[in-house]
Amino acid sequence: MRHLKRTAKLGRTSEHRNAMLANLVCSLIEHKRVTTTLAKAKAARSVAEKMVTLGKKGTIHHRRLAVARLHQEKAAKILFKEIAPAFKDRSSGYTRIIKLGQRPGDAAQCAILEWVDTMVAAAPAAPAAAPAEAKPETAK
Repeated sequence: MRHLKRTAKLGRTSEHRNAMLANLVCSLIEHKRVTTTLAKAKAARSVAEKMVTLGKKGTIHHRRLAVARLHQEKAAKILFKEIAPAFKDRSSGYTRIIKLGQRPGDAAQCAILEWVDTMVAAAPAAPAAAPAEAKPETAK
């Protein structure tokens, strides 16, 4: 029986799974939003929320624990300087998962994992609404 066996294995060894989730959380910290499969998003949400909790505590010990888990000092620096202070008034629930649908190649259920309060800047659209410059007509 699988009682109290909660870890999603994701078809990987434990070292591979930990490295993959650390990279996914680092991408979430850097880009504020990631698109992945639903199972990976649910597994990464747990790691991301624990990292924000470490970031809110903010001591050097918690910073070292975050770097040890994420393996990237740049991501830990962004976590402690930008993301954790944004969630100082929130007790939990720092991420959201938005279900997208099935991926065309293998029909895997996809989802977006993003921070709750931070607004992700949309990619700048082409200036289609800007008036086009008048071209001088050439005399024939």
